[in-house]
Amino acid sequence: MTGATRAGWNRAADRLERWIRLDAVLLVSRIAIAAVFFFSGRTKVSGVLDVTDQAVALFRDEYKLPFVDPSLAAHAAAYAEHALPFLLVVGLGTRVAALGLLAMTLVIEVFVYPDAWPTHLSWAAPLLLLAARGAGAWSLDRALGLR
Repeated sequence: MTGATRAGWNRAADRLERWIRLDAVLLVSRIAIAAVFFFSGRTKVSGVLDVTDQAVALFRDEYKLPFVDPSLAAHAAAYAEHALPFLLVVGLGTRVAALGLLAMTLVIEVFVYPDAWPTHLSWAAPLLLLAARGAGAWSLDRALGLR
């Protein structure tokens, strides 16, 4: 690669970095991954947060997590899939919420659907970004002075 080609490439990269701000990427990442988990959580409940018998049966008959009672697992998953995405969207406790959903993703990958690793990697990418970088400027974390 010639010096002129490298310089042109680097100028284009600088323009993109100025145009696509990290704070915008973090906001989109928060909303996008929150939607995945929130809508999954909605399939486990009726009304606001009443965990359904079908959700418990799903954990008992299909997911079959070791060492965890299916009713407890269904309730924990349903509540986490509502609370943690909410925290991501508003940007409060973002790193903790992202790590919680990352842990859930790991459990799903290891114990439930190990062949779905491409999907789970697509979930892990924004969660790792949020855990590493936080919520960004447009968040309650930043408004409260939290990194």
